[in-house]
Amino acid sequence: MAGFDLLMQGLVAAMDPMLLLYALIGVTLGTAVGVLPGIGPALTVALLLPVTYGLDPAGSLIMFAGIYYGGMYGGSTTSILLNTPGESASIITALEGNKMARAGRGGPALATAAIGSFVAGLIATLLLAFLAPSVVKIAIAFGPRDYFALMVLAFVTVSSAFGDSTRKGLISLFVGLSLALVGIDQLSGQARLAYGVPQLLDGIEVTTLAVAMFALGEALFVAGQGGPGEAKVIAVKGSVWMTRKDWARSWKPWLRGTALGFPIGAMPAGGAEIGTFLSYATEKRLTKHPEEFGNGAIEGVAGPEAANNASAAGTLVPLLTLGLPTSATAAIMLAGFQQFGLQPGPLLFATNPDLVWSLIASLLIANAMLLVLNLPLIGLWVRLLTIPRPWLYAGILVFATLGTIGANPSPVELFMLLCFGVMGYLMRLYGFPIAPVVVGLILGPMAEQQLRRALSISQGDLTTLVASPVSAVLLALAFLALVVPMVLRMRGKGQVLTQLAADED
Repeated sequence: MAGFDLLMQGLVAAMDPMLLLYALIGVTLGTAVGVLPGIGPALTVALLLPVTYGLDPAGSLIMFAGIYYGGMYGGSTTSILLNTPGESASIITALEGNKMARAGRGGPALATAAIGSFVAGLIATLLLAFLAPSVVKIAIAFGPRDYFALMVLAFVTVSSAFGDSTRKGLISLFVGLSLALVGIDQLSGQARLAYGVPQLLDGIEVTTLAVAMFALGEALFVAGQGGPGEAKVIAVKGSVWMTRKDWARSWKPWLRGTALGFPIGAMPAGGAEIGTFLSYATEKRLTKHPEEFGNGAIEGVAGPEAANNASAAGTLVPLLTLGLPTSATAAIMLAGFQQFGLQPGPLLFATNPDLVWSLIASLLIANAMLLVLNLPLIGLWVRLLTIPRPWLYAGILVFATLGTIGANPSPVELFMLLCFGVMGYLMRLYGFPIAPVVVGLILGPMAEQQLRRALSISQGDLTTLVASPVSAVLLALAFLALVVPMVLRMRGKGQVLTQLAADED
């Protein structure tokens, strides 16, 4: 009952008019940006980091969480009406949702996505509230070597989960860890890699790196790709509401999608994409209308959209309780916490309980806001799809630059923004994932600090890192997280080559 009592206290605090306003701004911006093709919640949160630098921490974090939830829903509108997912987790929605729209059933497709998002978000946020205290109790018992092992698990899973190549993911991670070395050594007080530049003594600003890599890099990449003109938006015909038959076919997929999405989002190597694929496969196997799959089955929209939004709440479990980001947006939200001098983890629940429980309670409110906003304003979201790409990305470049200058008015900061932006463009061009760089910069100093503490306590004995059962298990999981994806990829390539050889014969 402790979790329920704390949630009720958080709800009372979240009813503050200013916090409600921040939640409304967050879900509105998140939906609007999620609707725009090619722009996801990670980019939006990165853009807003410098803007919220001088705001109240609780309000800013609540707004970021609202953007996350809104962005997860907004991507479904683009998938259904444009067949272009706004973010990667909405890829599955495009398979059936766009076929429904082409058949004149775009309204019910959007409705089942909205209501499924609400149901999944509600259940998953309640699960977050009840599970978080239990995870915190376990994490409080961690020592320095256990925390270091946890950081290693985070590094490996992020490097393996993002991108198609574990090698490229690890290279991106080591770039981030190298950048984390810049500045004053926390234990010795010596300057490292600052090269006599005073602005580098405090280290590289996470905000600058995140904005540059996600916003500038993406804008430059899109501009460099060129490509065909704007795709045609399918008009929403008839009623937006669902029939009784649509309800009967949707409510079970909503619940199944939630049950799949939440635990996968909470896993260190999880991610919304995995949950949506599993949900789609499950609905295709259980459906009573197999002939509709591939031609506009409503279950193929309801289940994956519920899994998509449930995973968003699941992602917040390791982020808030352990300080581990399992998605690109979670990595940027972690930077948002650190911007205000807050470190997510078990101690956050002890030192800032009001902020944490207000944030969790605000997710419930934001979820209800999303349902009220999305269906009546569908016409507005469709109009956003007509914004020309050059205007959109030019605006992102200007907004990112002005935001960084406003937060850190320094020529050095502006130069780093440009350099990291070009680096983000080149990494995208050659297929290197961006999120591990940001995670390396954020968690690198913490991992170094815990490692040096563990070695100091053991007087330099490296075996102490595996002497604890917790650290040994976490390092074993990290090894498996590194090796298993590589083996699976090699097996997949082998099967493809075997098939090609068989086709040639």
